[in-house]
Amino acid sequence: MQLDQKFVNKIGWIASVTAILLYFSYIDQIRLNLSGHPGSVLLPIVTIFNCCFWVAYGFLLEKRNWPLIACNLPGIFFGAITAITAILGTI
Repeated sequence: MQLDQKFVNKIGWIASVTAILLYFSYIDQIRLNLSGHPGSVLLPIVTIFNCCFWVAYGFLLEKRNWPLIACNLPGIFFGAITAITAILGTI
């Protein structure tokens, strides 16, 4: 069965948007961290590593995979901010 490449590309961008929404959900944890209710640093640190590897993979492909790159860049930044604020919240 041959899939339409435009359809597959749209699925990729939809998956990218949902991944970005996932990483934006870290904003609530950042807010809690800053208000004195720090969360665990484990999940955001694992998120940073996971997203770094996916971004590197997307860049290193012969034909860059922009949906993959676009959806994982926010995970690096929000994961880092979440981890930093969680660590600072425990000090």
